[in-house]
Amino acid sequence: MGETIAKDRRPIEAGTGTGTGMQTDAILVVENLVIETNGRDPHRIIDDVSLTVGPGETVCLVGESGSGKSVTSLATMGLLPKGALSARSGRILVEGEDVLAASPSRLRQMRATRMSMIFQEPMTALNPVMTVEEQLQEVLTAHASMSAADRRTRIREILSLVHLPDVERMCRSYPHQLSGGQRQRVMIAMALVLEPKLLIADEPTTALDVTTQKQILKLIAEIQERLGTSVLFITHDMGVVADIADRVYVMRHGKLVESGPIQSILTKPERDYTRDLLSAVPALSPRAARPASSREIVLETSQLGMVYGQASLFKKREGTVAAKDVDLKLTRGRTLGIVGESGSGKSTVARCVMRLIDPTTGSIRLRNHEIANLSRRALRPWRKRIQMIFQDPNRSLNPRLTVGDSIIEGPVNYGASKQDARARARELLELVGLPADAIDRHPHQFSGGQRQRIAIARALAMEPDVLVADEAVSALDVSVQAQVLDLLDDIQTRLGVALLFITHDLRVAAQICDDVAVMQRGRVVEYGPTAEVLGNPREAYTRELIDAAPGRHWDFPNFRPMPAAVAPVDVTPGG
Repeated sequence: MGETIAKDRRPIEAGTGTGTGMQTDAILVVENLVIETNGRDPHRIIDDVSLTVGPGETVCLVGESGSGKSVTSLATMGLLPKGALSARSGRILVEGEDVLAASPSRLRQMRATRMSMIFQEPMTALNPVMTVEEQLQEVLTAHASMSAADRRTRIREILSLVHLPDVERMCRSYPHQLSGGQRQRVMIAMALVLEPKLLIADEPTTALDVTTQKQILKLIAEIQERLGTSVLFITHDMGVVADIADRVYVMRHGKLVESGPIQSILTKPERDYTRDLLSAVPALSPRAARPASSREIVLETSQLGMVYGQASLFKKREGTVAAKDVDLKLTRGRTLGIVGESGSGKSTVARCVMRLIDPTTGSIRLRNHEIANLSRRALRPWRKRIQMIFQDPNRSLNPRLTVGDSIIEGPVNYGASKQDARARARELLELVGLPADAIDRHPHQFSGGQRQRIAIARALAMEPDVLVADEAVSALDVSVQAQVLDLLDDIQTRLGVALLFITHDLRVAAQICDDVAVMQRGRVVEYGPTAEVLGNPREAYTRELIDAAPGRHWDFPNFRPMPAAVAPVDVTPGG
């Protein structure tokens, strides 16, 4: 067992089985909770769920999207959407007080003082038109009787506690002026400013790069130790679970399927579903590179650079260097990964090679044709040869168009007949593991993983030489992520398409990339075969990225392969 798992864990006996043996001193007790949709035909979302969180304990609630994790956390905070969901039975006790029986005014008093929540996406949780100090002032004014001077002092204390630099500048800043990690630290400060006994963290690190994620997890553990806070951590990342959990509850389809101490869950899981979650975690040890079936270079950059906000006749300041002297080569049928922290320049390089933005300097050669300086009109014939799979298919797919219309849009714009394009669309849907009759449905009728398959089919419809995947699996559950990675690998093998894969997840890079370029502050600092770069890194920065990977010291067992079958299409609205 690795060093992270071998650290001392709190001796908690409760929570074995599926929720029996409640702790009498628990900060949070959920007993036989049932939540259903409202309406004539109610659907059970949470089915007889029981769990506990003890004093100073970190309990992880894990499962795929749709398992009921977030609904359970929202019910605990008294935040179930009115008119949509209702708790039909059970109890939720926070320090002995039943949240489900509390009045709206009492719930407002309990929030921030006895229980608090860190949400997944701080940009949507923070008010964009209020400064950091104003948002913290709002919490203190609503929940505490303090003088203006005391509020000012407390705000600066809590911002210092979460290790934000230049506290006075942070107080004056708006959310858009902060980095992702800084925004998440502000969210943690808001959640803990009144020192509640229970902290609920709902996927707080999912969108963060590995080093920032490591910092946030360390921060939560540090504050927990200092304040004695109990933590209910919602996540689908078993690597994070291995690093932080004392106990684990595994959810599926609204039910608890397994629970227990972290060591037993990781080493001796009883349920197939838990084994599936563990086996889906990508190994950090690099896979063997696929043999080079071709020496044809389909994409090459030389001295590529991008500077935002350069000086001009009306601007005297220097610009921000997002990429500088980037040299890359991508061979037909192979995958080149670009890894690094947020702000390292990964996505800037992807957007440059796609010509979504115009590079400041350097060369981009697609099939040995220079495209870096082509006009929009001259570039048009080349655009179909390089296609992009974006991170969030919810935003990249038009919700008003059917799946078929989204897939055929590109080919029709380039002269294909609608009849031929639709026939090809059906073939592509089957290629990515979806039924051909999905062509007439809309994006909201599919799961997140299925929507990403549709986005891949749309990119393939143009018959490109190069696919650019920009964090294309970072928002997916580990099991769905594994399926999409297998799909991309299969497509490359069958079609010979080259893949430029942008990711901050080194586990993913290790399993799909033949070669890796490590970027830091706009420059490539290490470049070579994946096995060499990740197996024997030369640069300190690369070693830092590897050490920051969640579950770094745990070798996740491959209990059995994930099932290859694709979940059936859900044709209900919002399914």
